[in-house]
Amino acid sequence: MAWIMLIVAGIFEIAWAGFMQSSQGFTRLWPSVWTLVFMIASFALLATAMKTIPMGTSYAVWTGIGAVGAAIVGILVFKEPASAARIACILLVLAGVAGLKMTHS
Repeated sequence: MAWIMLIVAGIFEIAWAGFMQSSQGFTRLWPSVWTLVFMIASFALLATAMKTIPMGTSYAVWTGIGAVGAAIVGILVFKEPASAARIACILLVLAGVAGLKMTHS
């Protein structure tokens, strides 16, 4: 169950990053509100998952999911560049997250 909470926390991190971008520096009300809602939910789930999963693993997985997801959302939604080097780096982060999950006992 802790891993599910951690994955959902990572998804919520992607959501708050996207809404933060849409908030235009917290100048738009509803994207700003959703940013804060998803931030609180993400941190709460991360904290709960850290009761079972070691801090280093849980934090790295959480930030990895957020980084990869935010990069993908940036490319698909916000039309950020999708160069081969950028895609390769995203894949490296994914490999690191997968490695941490596989080495967790």
